[in-house]
Amino acid sequence: MRPVIALVGRPNVGKSTLFNQLTRSRNALVADMPGLTRDRQYGDARIEDRSFIVIDTGGLGEGEEGVEVHMAEQSRQAIEEADIIFFMVDARAGLTPADLGIADELRRNHKKVVLVVNKIDGLDEATALSDFFRLGFTAMHGIAASHGRGILALISATLLDWPVELDEAQAEQPNRGICMAVVGRPNVGKSTLVNRMLGEDRVVVFDAPGTTRDSIVIPFERHGKPYTLIDTAGVRRRGRVDETVEKFSIVKTLQAIKDAQVIILVIDAREGLVDQDLHLLGYALDAGRAVVIAVNKWDGMSEYDRGIVRQELDRRLDFARYIRIHMISARHGTGVGELYPSVHKAYDSAACRATAAEITRLLEEAVQAHQPPLVRGHRIKFRYGHMGGTFPPTFVIHGNQTDQTPHAYRRYLENLFRKVFRLEGTPLKFEFRTGDNPFKDKPQILTARQIKKKRRLLQFVKGR
Repeated sequence: MRPVIALVGRPNVGKSTLFNQLTRSRNALVADMPGLTRDRQYGDARIEDRSFIVIDTGGLGEGEEGVEVHMAEQSRQAIEEADIIFFMVDARAGLTPADLGIADELRRNHKKVVLVVNKIDGLDEATALSDFFRLGFTAMHGIAASHGRGILALISATLLDWPVELDEAQAEQPNRGICMAVVGRPNVGKSTLVNRMLGEDRVVVFDAPGTTRDSIVIPFERHGKPYTLIDTAGVRRRGRVDETVEKFSIVKTLQAIKDAQVIILVIDAREGLVDQDLHLLGYALDAGRAVVIAVNKWDGMSEYDRGIVRQELDRRLDFARYIRIHMISARHGTGVGELYPSVHKAYDSAACRATAAEITRLLEEAVQAHQPPLVRGHRIKFRYGHMGGTFPPTFVIHGNQTDQTPHAYRRYLENLFRKVFRLEGTPLKFEFRTGDNPFKDKPQILTARQIKKKRRLLQFVKGR
């Protein structure tokens, strides 16, 4: 088993910076402000021949009220899961009362604790460390996480007693299953839905917009099948985004949409479908991702209000009737289990593969039922087709003047392909390719009759 290391400490001591250094990624959002990280973030790390799991956490020990209470609960859960605790302190700020409180709490847990004094760059290391000897931890290391200084020595000394795993074992990547990203506007219930799907309070839920600031990747299993969930920050209209941190959160959300295979778009039933919901849906479809729509906060609504919401959804989502819509209550769990069959159907549709023979045969049937239109007096001709990729399913159509195929006929082909191949929840993409005329650059070869006719024409012209 690989060791699990939890990074804990006060807000803004550099935990997320060290997390990114250890995982060699930018998965954790980093900014010069306290309280940025709020949920547990897991990552795979490998330093030389040492492999381990690292957990980034929110801050402990300062102002535990409001959302900070939930952040602290997430940090304490990470401490329980970890084999080793990296207790991080700030060399520039010195020893604080909050550090003393955290140290007392860690000593009561009886876990292996390594005191990591961060931000020693530009300081005398011996002087920087001396202020923290009174905490009483025998294992203490000075590092500069932002520059990578001291990290190799920290990991080597900490994991000295742990066995080195074989490279072959490290090469094996775990099966993460279907990757689902839960997206939507702020405060529509995304984190509540994630916790309900996981069956535990995995991410912070608080009754205020913008609680989730980073994209949290969570592998899990359900009925023996692996999945990966990504909880994302809420995306507001561009005109309302003024904080730099929120801008980076939105970038992480849009990146999560591209990284996922199926998008669960969460809509607030009480507010109805708004333009920002459609913008997010359009972005997911443009990225070629399969989509399932979850209309949350359905509980407690009157039948009249529910009818109004259904009418609005039917009207404004007329262009995407192939997407399944579920009415759910993430808080009470109503309808949440029904999301999984739709997720699987959308995933299978987006990963659809068909043979060239099947596609070509379907093209022939489509032309027999409805001939393509004339273009400059010549009929568009489809010769054959084949698959060009998945996510989204891409069909490549070859023929003459195929690039002139009008929008209406393309929609006809899309509806036919969607019906025959039973594709739901995913956009389709068609690529029309027109072959060059093979005789375009070759001299014209005339028959004997054409030559005789051309000679008579020349004689007539000369006679005049």
